[in-house]
Amino acid sequence: MSNQPVFIFNEEVLKYRFYQEHPFDQFRVLLTNDLLMEIGALSKEQLHSSVPASLQALQRIHREDYIEAVIQLSEELPDPDWILRAQQYGLHDEETPYFIGMHQAAASIAGGSIAACEAVMSGQASHALHLGGGLHHAFPERGAGFCVYNDAAVAISHIHEKYQARVLYIDTDVHHGDGVQWSFYTDPHVLTYSIHETGKYLFPGTGFVHERGEGEGFGACVNVPLDPYTEDDSWLDCFKRTVEQTAAVFKPDLIVSQHGCDAHALDPLSHMHCSMKIYKEMPRIIHEAAHAFCDGKWVALGGGGYDIWRVVPRAWSLLWLEMIDHPLAAQLDHSPILPLPESWIQRWKEQAIHELPTTWLDDVSTWTPMPRRSLISEHNLKVSHLAMEYVR
Repeated sequence: MSNQPVFIFNEEVLKYRFYQEHPFDQFRVLLTNDLLMEIGALSKEQLHSSVPASLQALQRIHREDYIEAVIQLSEELPDPDWILRAQQYGLHDEETPYFIGMHQAAASIAGGSIAACEAVMSGQASHALHLGGGLHHAFPERGAGFCVYNDAAVAISHIHEKYQARVLYIDTDVHHGDGVQWSFYTDPHVLTYSIHETGKYLFPGTGFVHERGEGEGFGACVNVPLDPYTEDDSWLDCFKRTVEQTAAVFKPDLIVSQHGCDAHALDPLSHMHCSMKIYKEMPRIIHEAAHAFCDGKWVALGGGGYDIWRVVPRAWSLLWLEMIDHPLAAQLDHSPILPLPESWIQRWKEQAIHELPTTWLDDVSTWTPMPRRSLISEHNLKVSHLAMEYVR
């Protein structure tokens, strides 16, 4: 197996755009790519393209009538009958509305995640990253939560069928990875793990500890729902103990992780109070688990993240730096407030809607501490213990 991780990128994923003011903006992928290239951490040799997922691949997860609806609603002037039916497929509201070219863009995202998994499982690379992916809310019969096709579920299904691999799916998005969970809820060969803000207060309203899988899949579903305003130390304590124990018990052949970075305090769509610290440490924990339990086989996907200027480029760059064992990742252990490249800041500051950060990590000493910190941490710890009761 090559030691060179691969970075999957296809410009078609940039066309996945609902409308101008929609919070899901793939421009964050370009900002991340540019930051990595600016520091010399991403080369043309590491960049690999991909092709759109085939209808056969999509049908491993999605219903044929839903795929047909996506295709028809992707036209410049959809047939009125399909417009009338769009709502039944979750494609007719402000959250996940149909748009021109939707099928091609969403299939390209799914194809990128399949390519990342293939690169690792075929031995072409030890690790692979596809930041365009991670659309974890789509269901077999409908779109939801900004997600049209569930690329993670499609890719996992492809790999499981082709390689008979046991897959551990780790979802770090602040929103519960519901679409992936329900896709494999009765499957003992795919363990879905999600750490997120509790569904009591946040979309999609699921992901509670008692959701553990059904039938043969009981015990192959782990949810760690955390309280609003959770901070770094509590988040990481719960994540580390549950991920390490889950991987040790399940013994996967491949880890697929989803890296939504919307638990950051600056993200507008959640209530968490974490900093860039968790986006440096979580990839390290996953990386170590991959080498400890599945010969390093690790595929990472993007996901949520709606502060595309101050949060996403740094978080996703830190993920790639960990994946390639870049020296900067180790430097940040000893000098946490290292500066971002001034050239990158200057290039984007006029276009940015917020003042850009100047350092890789956040100086949390200037942040106002959360009230009820100890109570939040104690409750989160209890939840993490409950989450591990039936893992197998």
